[in-house]
Amino acid sequence: MGSESNIKLLDENGIRLDGRTPEQLRPIKIETNLLERADGSAYIEWGGNKIMVAVYGPREAYPKHTQDIEKAVVKARYNMAAFSVDERKRPGPDRRSVEISKVISEALSSAIMVEQFPRAQIDVFIEVMQADAGTRIAGLTAASVAVASAGIPMRDMVVGCTAGKVEGKVVLDLSKEEDNFGQADLPIAVLSKSKRIVLIQMDGDLSLEEFEQASGMIMKATDNIAEIQRNALINRYSVESIGDGE
Repeated sequence: MGSESNIKLLDENGIRLDGRTPEQLRPIKIETNLLERADGSAYIEWGGNKIMVAVYGPREAYPKHTQDIEKAVVKARYNMAAFSVDERKRPGPDRRSVEISKVISEALSSAIMVEQFPRAQIDVFIEVMQADAGTRIAGLTAASVAVASAGIPMRDMVVGCTAGKVEGKVVLDLSKEEDNFGQADLPIAVLSKSKRIVLIQMDGDLSLEEFEQASGMIMKATDNIAEIQRNALINRYSVESIGDGE
């Protein structure tokens, strides 16, 4: 973020490198129920991101000392495959993936009715197969769909988006180049109905006015993304109903 670059990220009309306007999302596609052995699953393509999520549980937490007698423990594991980026990364967890796993676990715990499953754990595996900026938000958005597809009771869906600053202008849903060479990156995730924030981080600098503009753009975008989530679940149940009727 903020590295010097000769790349011009906005043209004279405010159009971005990929042809989008400042408030335009990258294409998003979500599918669910793709993995037979998982209790719930989802696949998301968001721009160039390609991410698979598998959910298992609720089941008895093990080892037993990790159990909470009052509620289920949500354990999200975010991982970027070694081949997911241009420069091959070292396999296995690193400091960044551990931190992202923690904030995703906390965000999902806010949405899941964890109090219904004391001493249990819910495992959420998020595998980034191709990375193109905004992977934590894309992974979390898909994870919410995967949890719902597992039939785990939820208060609300979690949905998120990013915004940031590029060449002094606030833009929505940063691309890889904008993330690498822009001036700020602001990922936010909310509960879709109440708009309660469950994840917020910032890299770079935004004025108060820029922050309010960026967060407003994100809140508006989450309505559109939540509809994509709902349609993915509706399509899953529609397909199942057709199959049951044959």
